[in-house]
Amino acid sequence: MDYKAIAQQTAEQVLAYNQDLSGWKVIKSSVTVSSKTSRIFHGNLYRVEGIIPESAAHLADFLFKHDHRVSWDKSLKGFNVIHKIDSDTLICHTITQSFAMGSISPRDFIDLVHIKHYERNMDIISTKSVDFPGYAPTSTYIRGFNHPSGYVCSPLKENPAYSKLVIFVQTEMKGKLPASVIEKSMPSNLVSFFLNVKDGIKTYKIPPIRARHSSHSSVHKKKEGRSAIKP
Repeated sequence: MDYKAIAQQTAEQVLAYNQDLSGWKVIKSSVTVSSKTSRIFHGNLYRVEGIIPESAAHLADFLFKHDHRVSWDKSLKGFNVIHKIDSDTLICHTITQSFAMGSISPRDFIDLVHIKHYERNMDIISTKSVDFPGYAPTSTYIRGFNHPSGYVCSPLKENPAYSKLVIFVQTEMKGKLPASVIEKSMPSNLVSFFLNVKDGIKTYKIPPIRARHSSHSSVHKKKEGRSAIKP
């Protein structure tokens, strides 16, 4: 499997989602959460956006780095890098907490995670589920699937010391879950995740790794534990 090619394609798809402003329906406004019908699976593509009081470079590095992920991301009970393809591309195994008051049991995911730098100091951290040898689904958790998803970090025009963060989530939970349960619980969970990012970045000051991107930036410019399975 050509993971690098998949990573590049996923980043471009997240970029396309970010540029597509049509058809979004706002479903929560404390932090702006919008959705539209996914073109990839029978579910929704969610968009979350808001302002983070940190530079875009710092925010992108924070979201890409995994060291403290479970400490600040309250939606996860496990997060491990299982394979490093290069400095910009990882394969990770994540395990979620149960949510929706326990009606949605923990899921696990095998995701290809990639960070890509674009012009105007915009970074995209893209995610897409993949198969990886040695990590087949087990009876421990229902194996979910993330269709092209990710984070877009860009400097706030009025104040470059702040960032605009746009999150795209396109998750297939699998299992025997009514779509209504997912649609009802997802907006609040996405708001909680955004607030976790906002709080977490204050606590864990990740050393900048912008130098990693700078040598590649011109390439990216436009020209150019076990338990029974639950529902």
